[in-house]
Amino acid sequence: MIFPHASLGDPDGLLAIGGDLSPSRLLLAYKSGIFPWFNPGELYLWWSPDPRFVLFPADLKISKSMRPYFNQEKFTVRYDTCFKEVITQCSQALRKGQKGTWITDEMIASYTKLHEMGWAHSIEVFEEDRLVGGLYGLAMGEVFFGESMFSKVSNASKFGFISLVQNLIKHGYTLIDCQQETQHLKSLGGLCISRDAFLEKMEINNKLQHKPGKWTSLFEK
Repeated sequence: MIFPHASLGDPDGLLAIGGDLSPSRLLLAYKSGIFPWFNPGELYLWWSPDPRFVLFPADLKISKSMRPYFNQEKFTVRYDTCFKEVITQCSQALRKGQKGTWITDEMIASYTKLHEMGWAHSIEVFEEDRLVGGLYGLAMGEVFFGESMFSKVSNASKFGFISLVQNLIKHGYTLIDCQQETQHLKSLGGLCISRDAFLEKMEINNKLQHKPGKWTSLFEK
């Protein structure tokens, strides 16, 4: 089970077609700087875009408009308590310019398995006892690979993302892979780096010890 080297992606970032969504293939993909993205009914498509959109945790920008949310503790953030609900909500979120979802039932099942193995994590935003936002992704070494987020009330996902980044800083994470540029993440400090620069960072990261496990107790202290 191999992928072409991630530096060989075409001008749009497409690197490979086919394979499966087994946990072992997904883990290999992320370690290699590659991620899956395809529409329902399509063959599996694997991507390595150039440039790559990332956020360095230390560069996080918190707007003045978000500060009252934290000062007033408007939301509560939890980790890894309802992963499947978060990824399902992400799959149902309406997105500008998209008619459907790329988070298929098979993808939900595969990432839920990665969550059970301790690799995939959910960040859950509650207003009282109601889940109103969240995001999910994978963690390896000092890198968090963000996948998708959703909000049911204004700024809920942004609150969750900022809380996550603050915790990642405390635990020594040095990079968040955002994959593709969005205005939402750009406003939080995201920026583009070259594919080569990203892959150099992945090469360094892969030499570090990877510690899968649930974040519930780790990040809620």
